[in-house]
Amino acid sequence: MNETITLFVPGRLCLFGEHSDWAGLHRVINARIVPGAAIVTGIEQGIYATVTKSDKFIMRNTSDELKELWADFQAEMNTDSLKEIAAENGYFSYVAGVASYVNEHFFVNGLDITITKMTLPVKSGLSSSAAICVLVARAFNLLYGLNLNTIGEMVVAYRGERKTSSRCGRLDQACAFGVAPVLLNFDGEDIDVKRLVVKEPLHWVIANLQGNKDTIKILSDLNKSYPFPETDIDRNLHEALGANNQEIIKKAIQYIKEGDKKALGCLMTEAQRLFDSKVAPASAAQLKAPKLHQYLNDDKVLSLSLGGKGVGSQGDGTVQFLAKDQECQKELAEYLNSSGLEAYSFTIPKRHQVRKAVIPVAGFGTRLYPATRMLRKEFIPIIDKDGLLKPVILMLIEELYDGGIEEICLIVGSEGDMELYKKCLQEPLSEEHVSKLSPEARKYEKKIMQIGKRLVFRVQKERLGFGHAVFQSMDFCMDEPVLLLLGDTIYKSNTDKPCCVQLIEAYEDVNQPIVSICDVPLKDVASFGIISGQWTDDTRKIMHVTHFLEKPDSDYVEKNLSSYYSIFGQYILTPEIFKELEKNIQEGNTKNGEYQLTDAIAAMIDKSALYAVKPDGKMFDMGNIDAYKAAVGLF
Repeated sequence: MNETITLFVPGRLCLFGEHSDWAGLHRVINARIVPGAAIVTGIEQGIYATVTKSDKFIMRNTSDELKELWADFQAEMNTDSLKEIAAENGYFSYVAGVASYVNEHFFVNGLDITITKMTLPVKSGLSSSAAICVLVARAFNLLYGLNLNTIGEMVVAYRGERKTSSRCGRLDQACAFGVAPVLLNFDGEDIDVKRLVVKEPLHWVIANLQGNKDTIKILSDLNKSYPFPETDIDRNLHEALGANNQEIIKKAIQYIKEGDKKALGCLMTEAQRLFDSKVAPASAAQLKAPKLHQYLNDDKVLSLSLGGKGVGSQGDGTVQFLAKDQECQKELAEYLNSSGLEAYSFTIPKRHQVRKAVIPVAGFGTRLYPATRMLRKEFIPIIDKDGLLKPVILMLIEELYDGGIEEICLIVGSEGDMELYKKCLQEPLSEEHVSKLSPEARKYEKKIMQIGKRLVFRVQKERLGFGHAVFQSMDFCMDEPVLLLLGDTIYKSNTDKPCCVQLIEAYEDVNQPIVSICDVPLKDVASFGIISGQWTDDTRKIMHVTHFLEKPDSDYVEKNLSSYYSIFGQYILTPEIFKELEKNIQEGNTKNGEYQLTDAIAAMIDKSALYAVKPDGKMFDMGNIDAYKAAVGLF
């Protein structure tokens, strides 16, 4: 049966740094140009679709929002034919451009894409064309296993759109990262992308000004000042899109991370003043923007917002405002709509920098024999704080889900184990079974299905140690920091903040590999990985690690370490640790025939830095009978 996948790709909004993407590209000619930088976020409005494989490239439309733009479309999966369609400059030119690029560079057949819903306005500075291009690139990636990461999908979408007459910027396809802000750096042809920490929800309102602007003319005018400035207007433009923009981006990252919404709103106003004084003169006729400034200075708007600025190429296209709160957001959108504009609201949720987690569950559970003859140790149940009897693994991944982790990789020991997890956590119960559940249990069943959507799997076919198990997730981590938890361990926070969130927040302070630690009696150190170091301040919350020893002798610890702690069972691993693991595996560096994660982590002490945090909570190793007894009834 042909697999069908469901996709959603949002539009994108450039919060700060418009035009710096193409300006930074000119560094390949003029190295004195300052690299570009922009903060871009996906929004809640976007394109919904279902996709299956096909021998042809087919686009179908069942969306009322698009019925006036185009009807159904199909083409042969032939690169030259698709390029011709891309050059025609119709709405299908974008998707044909991407399909032609994919067909030219990968071994694929076609797609059958049905657009089921479109909530994203077109030609409003929110990159509906980029969204449809990313959707096509992602569909090819997922259905044909192209193994592209998000940046790879962005590149395919960008290259595809450039095959049309569109002069899209390189920041447009940042919608590939979803409804979350990212920092894009543009240095010549190189693009670097980093996800941003969002401490507090940010309530945005964007509105189509229903005005007139010529984006092609604006870009043409501004490009005349590059790559080498000759006039004062040129020099001001270079400064605005270069050094001035870098300073604004730096402040914006800080304010977003600290949750300082008032300062962020003021920065939007500052950025608009900079644009008006140094950028607009280079295209004065197009960027005078009377409607934009009318609403930026509107008394009602000012009373409901913290700041505002133009969008994209600016001019009288689209305006954005940071509302004071959720109620002001609603009132502001209603006011702008009543004024004849087309307004939309979206909220950037609180978001941590770490969005992925890895949980190895490939062990045998020999310490819990004979129970583990009949069920995996991760499936042994505990009564949770909500009164439900849950398997240990479900408690663990539910805490990750509630903590905002977006993707969870379970490392299993066999294909059979993977199918078992899929059956338990991804397949819905029969209607007959669901009908017998209580209303509360039915609600929780829906949550399990939502949790299951975040799970992916990797198989550890050989039992070659904990480090080897973790290494199986290297492709999943995709050069991002990742949270590592032990699959047979549960954690109880003494606060309303889960232990894993405490660890993530500490990582965001140090931006280096970090592990969680707890107190351990001297007599027990030989059973644990032991850490020692210096506290970074008087709160004794974060430690700069100087020693990381695997199961050391108690006499050695007593004589050589002034303080010592054991691993709490939670880690944040960076790409450098995975590279160290890879080197150890390639060189066969084992201890007792196993690849140790401890060795890879300890290498960070000398190569970069390693930190530890002592969370306010307790851990329970459910592979240990005494710990299991202690945990029963605790929650």
